[in-house]
Amino acid sequence: MVAPPIAVLLVSCLCFTSSLAALYTEPRQLPRHTYDYVIVGAGNAGNVIASRLSEDPRTSILVLEAGVSNEGVIASVVPFLVPTLTPNTPYDWNYTVTPQKGLNGRTFPYNRGKILGGSSSVNYMVHQYGSSEDYDKIAEITRDSGWNWDSVKRNIDKHEKFVPPADGHDTTGQYIPANHGTNGMLSVSLPGSSQLIDSRVIATTRDLPEEFPFNEDMGGGDVLGIGWVQASIADGQRSSSATTYLAAAINRPNVHVLLNTHVTKLLRTGTIKGVPSFRSVEFASKLDAPSTIVTARREIVLSAGSIGTPQILLLSGIGPRDELEGLGIPVIVENPSVGKNLSDHVLVPNIFHVKDGESLDALFRDPTLFKAALDEWMETKRGILASSITNHLGYFRLSSTSSIFSTISDPASGPKASHWELMVANFYINPKPDDIPPETGSYLGLLSALISPTSRGSVTLASADPFAHPLIDPNYLTTPFDIFAMRETVRAVKRFAAADAWKDYIIAAFGNFSSDADADLDAYIRDEASTVYHMVGTASMSPRGAEWGVVDPDLKVKGAEGIRIVDASVLPFPPNAHTQGPVYLVAERAAELFAPGSMDDL
Repeated sequence: MVAPPIAVLLVSCLCFTSSLAALYTEPRQLPRHTYDYVIVGAGNAGNVIASRLSEDPRTSILVLEAGVSNEGVIASVVPFLVPTLTPNTPYDWNYTVTPQKGLNGRTFPYNRGKILGGSSSVNYMVHQYGSSEDYDKIAEITRDSGWNWDSVKRNIDKHEKFVPPADGHDTTGQYIPANHGTNGMLSVSLPGSSQLIDSRVIATTRDLPEEFPFNEDMGGGDVLGIGWVQASIADGQRSSSATTYLAAAINRPNVHVLLNTHVTKLLRTGTIKGVPSFRSVEFASKLDAPSTIVTARREIVLSAGSIGTPQILLLSGIGPRDELEGLGIPVIVENPSVGKNLSDHVLVPNIFHVKDGESLDALFRDPTLFKAALDEWMETKRGILASSITNHLGYFRLSSTSSIFSTISDPASGPKASHWELMVANFYINPKPDDIPPETGSYLGLLSALISPTSRGSVTLASADPFAHPLIDPNYLTTPFDIFAMRETVRAVKRFAAADAWKDYIIAAFGNFSSDADADLDAYIRDEASTVYHMVGTASMSPRGAEWGVVDPDLKVKGAEGIRIVDASVLPFPPNAHTQGPVYLVAERAAELFAPGSMDDL
């Protein structure tokens, strides 16, 4: 992934300083060790839960965050600086996936935010909710109608605040206002800076309307087609769960937030009606530092994400018996589903060489150009840096006559859901860690991603050391459907690029995907594919009483008392969306499931 000149960034980091109220950096600063709720993780979901629970002044909340504060991190404020936030920074967990047999044995970083706001403070800010059929399928899987689209979409109004784009342009025809909230917590907007290729993208929807139709708004549950990106940006600045939900909560006297806390395990504190009860959380600031224990009178809320949540459960003795016993961890709740069912959106960066004049490649190479853009943003919060890296994306289905469907049933969540995604980037972009961007030339990135994968992987412990990263194996492209679908996405991208709108602009494919032969495309995909960082499913929802899954439809951990999970890990399959929007809706839905607060004073 390309990044702006780092020297300019370092100078700019002198800006943006402020302080938050009940924000602590060391355990000794905590005024108490018992709360109604202890929330593990101040990311998308954790901050929603903290904010909603703290609306009741009788309820006391402690939020534990392993990372640092987002305050003063300018790259987490300026939208276009997003490529500088991960990987190999203090704001990233700096995970790595295991060698992937479906990707020629390659391994690469797996970005996750280690900062207030979690990945909502470091992601690419695309904000959407997915297909209505995603939620209807979850309701069907869990046998709980509370998860269907008609029920969940009610939370959009209290979650979302749709605001004008940074440049104030006329948004008529670029979204449908009725699909959106205007008084919610998280600000969302359309692109705040136009790009010269925008008209070409829209023209392509007219050139090839059957395959690439225009979609005015993907926020209403209808995702098919290509349209204008909606992103968590307001006034040219990132809108994260930290700058919205947590900011609303942290000045309340019933909320405390502790940074630099690495949770090592949840502690069994007793038995209720024969079921193990967990009410205490053990954590430390670093390896070899003394441990601290805090207690939740009501519940522990795990919001550590699709990697951190299963890791903490396993370290706590909740998981597959053979794995835990093999590491000498006492089994308290045997559950073979913990850490399994991992699924993710696979990405291939299809890059084209284009004529000079319209791409943004020079911005990344020329410090003078970049400084001018940053100066414009600093003065006005406008310009190219006021938007994320893409103005358009779309979701599409494979042809219903595709040969793969003669042997494999359609894995999409429904007939109106997608199989793959197209993202348009007006410059050279390749997430492979060993990729070196060209020093000259202009490029167009037409990235394709698999939205309905059938491959499933796992998160397992590497050791009983809570500070050791777990083994993350997404098991990418290991099923016939997945490699077939990815091959078809590359072919579709080439048809998109061949539309009349691009004839005087695109010169040629840049990379090894000119050939249309199956074997050549498969080789290209397995060598280039990586991820969109949308991992879900490792603590999946299932019906109450089911012998599989990790949480019931109310998100309480099966076979345990006192633990609820609220994050992307509970989603049974990847949604038709970049995952922050669905996770926000899951969290808002979860907040409705909690009992009224305690009468205890903080």
